[in-house]
Amino acid sequence: MADNAIDVYLNDHLAGAMLGTDLADQIQSESDGTALGELMASLAPEIEQDRQTLIELMQRLDSSKNPVKQATAWVAEKASRAKFKGLTSGEPELGTFMALETLVLGVRGKACMWIALRQVADQHPAIASTNFDELIVRARAQEDALEHARLVASTRALANPIHATG
Repeated sequence: MADNAIDVYLNDHLAGAMLGTDLADQIQSESDGTALGELMASLAPEIEQDRQTLIELMQRLDSSKNPVKQATAWVAEKASRAKFKGLTSGEPELGTFMALETLVLGVRGKACMWIALRQVADQHPAIASTNFDELIVRARAQEDALEHARLVASTRALANPIHATG
């Protein structure tokens, strides 16, 4: 069994990765046929691949999945669907903006996790050979692309209606 601190840390990130993967898929399906849909068609599989990489690292560290954290993430993702579809505000553009902002924050957190794991990889032989630099570069590229999409969505969601139509 991995030491408790890394076990807790990885389980927290795994719960976030589950939420992020589902959210990326949701944004993709809601944006089908748009530039955002095309972006998400390329990013969603990468985000899922990163989640699988995290699961593999946990297995190598003999770190068991925390079912409570996994269930909590599942419930949170299901509950967020109404908000991110704009059903709670009546504003679908606001929902898309908020979903993208949440995903940007999640990907930023993932990059932070890869950086932290790179920092201690020499203390955990099971993950020492992992190319964390590559994972960090990919997370930062995902974050940059999502941040651009978030800013485009912010203009649609938060623009003053008087100026937006005039």
